[in-house]
Amino acid sequence: MNTQKQKKKRSFPTAYTVLFIVLIFAAILTYTVPAGSYAKLLFDDSTEMFVVTLPDGESTQEYPGTQATLDELGVKVDISKFTDGSIYKAVAIPGTYEKLPSNPQGIFEILKAPIEGLYDTVDIIMFVFIIGGIIGVLNSSGAFDAGFASLSRMTKGKEYLLIVVVTFLISLGGTTFGLAEETIALYPILVPVFMVAGYDAIVCIAALYMGSSIGTMFSTVNPFSSVIASNAAGISFTNGLMIRGVGLFIATIITIVYIVRYAERIKKDPSKSLIFDQKDDIEKRFLHVDKEVPEFTFRRKLMILLFACTFGVMIWGVSSQDWWFKEMTTLFLASGIVICAISGMGEKKAVGNFVAGSADLVGVALTIGVARAVNIIMDNGLISDSILHGATNIVTGMNGGVFSILMLLIFCVLGFFIPSSSGLAVLSMPIMAPLADTVGLPRDVIVSAYQYGQGLMAFITPTGLILVTLSMVDVTYDKWLKFIMPLMGIIGGFSAVMLLVQAFV
Repeated sequence: MNTQKQKKKRSFPTAYTVLFIVLIFAAILTYTVPAGSYAKLLFDDSTEMFVVTLPDGESTQEYPGTQATLDELGVKVDISKFTDGSIYKAVAIPGTYEKLPSNPQGIFEILKAPIEGLYDTVDIIMFVFIIGGIIGVLNSSGAFDAGFASLSRMTKGKEYLLIVVVTFLISLGGTTFGLAEETIALYPILVPVFMVAGYDAIVCIAALYMGSSIGTMFSTVNPFSSVIASNAAGISFTNGLMIRGVGLFIATIITIVYIVRYAERIKKDPSKSLIFDQKDDIEKRFLHVDKEVPEFTFRRKLMILLFACTFGVMIWGVSSQDWWFKEMTTLFLASGIVICAISGMGEKKAVGNFVAGSADLVGVALTIGVARAVNIIMDNGLISDSILHGATNIVTGMNGGVFSILMLLIFCVLGFFIPSSSGLAVLSMPIMAPLADTVGLPRDVIVSAYQYGQGLMAFITPTGLILVTLSMVDVTYDKWLKFIMPLMGIIGGFSAVMLLVQAFV
């Protein structure tokens, strides 16, 4: 008994602790990395002028909103990309980096950053809470239990198809419209499905998270990475589209095979699961094994159908109507109200279950806020641009092949510190893309290196979505690393090969 208690005490730290360690590391960097910034360029629709914020972050200058201004500033992008809204964030201006007085982040700033992070991510947090509320109602109504039992009977003997279909569909969403944060809503729904099929929670996490990660890593028409990065690099997003499409197909197959091999192994012998020691706790949380499986009545089918249709509407809105979290949250709130109304529970019970379901995801919401705090510390410490500036100095004048691989590695590092795909694109592309010209490579190689590097780091970076994902299922970070590192090595090697092919074929 004492030995078991000691083992529990020495277990891997929680997501919060991991993030606070990264937060402290980022703060230490503000003492060691020189502070600096690029001037930033933003197009003002109301005045049709360019507004340039100087490196000090306070002084601004206005320039005519013309192609001549862009050429003069060395931003090799067509003016139409700014006027039509394709580039809507501030773009770094090449050659404007300046060192600034150091602004180290101390203990007070470290403690304040998670609070600011919660404020900055309140749109995502509200989305999570509304989803949690709907899940609470569906769980208490018996709709999920009945639906999972029905699905289990349908997939009997072909459970691996769950992995294939889910990974493929999520990968498709990732490559087309950047499906990522939206998958948070799917874990409470699909974890029980995978467990009923005989798999563990890691299989479900891998199918959803890696489907999204591979899709966004090999983005084809994703407006938040491929399109905005290509625009900022001054090229069409169709440049390199074919090779990234081939990469997407092969990488998705590799990922599915990897997940299926692990899944079938633990199905034959559950003790080989990386989270076998958590099996009872996770089953108690997600499978409700202590309850009798209810009948899959028309009312319960209608509730599940309405919930599923809500995801379809969300995909339509995000991909074609410029929806983001405010619109998605509004959609799910409306869906939740209707689901409560048709659940037959009555107002008090339905609201109580909704609130209880939201409360279950408070931990996830806190993880989101703390993850954002790392970026706040780096931005306030004025070191994000300094890291980018240092990277440009490393690759200048290299051999083309070495250059492309090194760019992949550099974007891995940048992706750790700047997990936002669109944020990294507009910050780095105007600086990095011209470097391809100096070594005789097409600029689309830089766009692919950016996608592959940031996408690869998304597999494990604590500042991204992975710790939020793991906290949904109470799986510790070390278990995920043990599962994903071999696949990360395979996909990393594959992406390097694809980059060389794109550079020289």
